[in-house]
Formats: sequence, structure tokens, C-alpha cells
Amino acid sequence: MKKNRYLLYLLLCGVMLYIAMPELNFQVGGKEALFAGSWLFLALLVFAGNLAAFLYTPKKRARTASRKMEANPKRKSRVYTG
Repeated sequence: MKKNRYLLYLLLCGVMLYIAMPELNFQVGGKEALFAGSWLFLALLVFAGNLAAFLYTPKKRARTASRKMEANPKRKSRVYTG
């Protein structure tokens, strides 16, 4: 389920970049070029973060094994000496 969400975010970010790139003007200079550069940098950070989350999401098997361990916690026994 999470992989589908990350894939959707990747696609939306790609569409956003596809629509915005012709509108961003790097040739003018000044504040407009600074805004365009910072917007592009942040959009690429979002894309990279979602790509990393999509590629490195843990598998379900690891989660089910940890849930079984949490369901049956081992009880500690206290041994008093002396």
C-alpha cells in the first residue's frame, strides 16, 4: 500500500516538474532566477525523497515477523540470591 502512495507522489511530482519547467526562467537574473532555482532545487529534493522511499521500503515479511514477536513478549523472571 505504501509503495502505491510513493509511486503516486513520484508521478505527481513529475507532472508538476513537466508543467512548471517551461514557465521557470533562468535567463533573466535577479530575484526571478533565484526563485526558479530554489523552486527547482526543492522539487528535485521532493522527487529524490519519494524515489528513495519507493525503492527502499521494507518488505512485508520483515514486518510480520516483528509483529509476532511483539504479540508474545517473553516474561522476565527474577531470581533472588542470598
